[in-house]
Amino acid sequence: MTPYAPALLGFVLGAGLGTLTVWLMVRRAAQKARGQIVNRHHLGEILQPMRAAVIVVTEADYVLAASDFAKNLGMARGSSLGPQAVVDLLTDARRQERALESEMRVNGPRGEPIHLAIRAVPLSNGAAVIIGEDRSEDLRFSETRRDFVANISHELKTPIGAIGLLAEAADSAADDPEAVHMFLAKLAKETGRLNELVSQIIALSRLQSDDPMLSATEVVISQVLESAVARCRQLAEAGQISVSVQAEYGLMVVGDAEELETAVTNLVQNAIAYSEPGARVAVTSATDADQMVAIRVSDNGIGISEEDQKRIFERFFRVDADRSRASGGTGLGLSIVKHVAVAHGGEVTVWSRAGQGSTFTLRLPIRKDDDQK
Repeated sequence: MTPYAPALLGFVLGAGLGTLTVWLMVRRAAQKARGQIVNRHHLGEILQPMRAAVIVVTEADYVLAASDFAKNLGMARGSSLGPQAVVDLLTDARRQERALESEMRVNGPRGEPIHLAIRAVPLSNGAAVIIGEDRSEDLRFSETRRDFVANISHELKTPIGAIGLLAEAADSAADDPEAVHMFLAKLAKETGRLNELVSQIIALSRLQSDDPMLSATEVVISQVLESAVARCRQLAEAGQISVSVQAEYGLMVVGDAEELETAVTNLVQNAIAYSEPGARVAVTSATDADQMVAIRVSDNGIGISEEDQKRIFERFFRVDADRSRASGGTGLGLSIVKHVAVAHGGEVTVWSRAGQGSTFTLRLPIRKDDDQK
């Protein structure tokens, strides 16, 4: 063996071991990178369908994965986190080493305002999770409930105050039978109005808490129309208004017959209340082009302005407050109609022109043969 042989053998063995070491390191790195890619991919699949805005970021605020909702709100813009308020919240959370919460308003996919409750949660490995929960519906519900209570208080105050004053007036006029009779007649009218208001409030509360489709039955539309008009007959005669009914034979829907009758009754009462003596109210039903049952209540009364049509289905909204109160209206009738329509999978719309009259259309899914199975 030459004197160079040991050196050459050592060089070959060293080179081989070095190459093996590098290969093992590259393979390990590749496996690690491949594992990270798979994990990130799976994380994206998990977050993508979530209805909340959820974002996972690295220590450097690089977005690893985000739900579609977060992307639609602009909270995750590619690999960047936004808006600045979210970045600042995450920075504070990392500095304090604890989860922090905040609230912010953003624009939704269609430009609608969305109220978000944001929570930034730092993780032990330096990464972090940002969670944005849409609280818009909760806020709307709270505002609606607050307004509803305020409106009820106001509406109840009027007849209750009138009843008290009329009772005092009748007592002070005990020696005048005609005056007592007049005050008692007004007292009875206000009592009836109060009773109607309470009944409508109870009906609306029940609609909001119960699902009529849980105990749905087959409902014959012609019977609903006839019953609703019969309930309004006395009111129509008192106002010298004629009411006609024309129902397509055999039309049926699936739902709550009592609620549907209440909805149609409210539409007819509304038409009578806003019509002058000698006017006509027509109640019809037919199948429309979309294969829906269309119940229409038309009048040639005072009509509704375009501005008022935008609010006509709001609780306690009245086109003409004095006329509504004079006819015993509560301002809840059309709101109840809308709730009934939505609960039955339908809708209610209005067409109107000032001075020409109005047509309210209640559209409901027609009963199909499959509904019997």
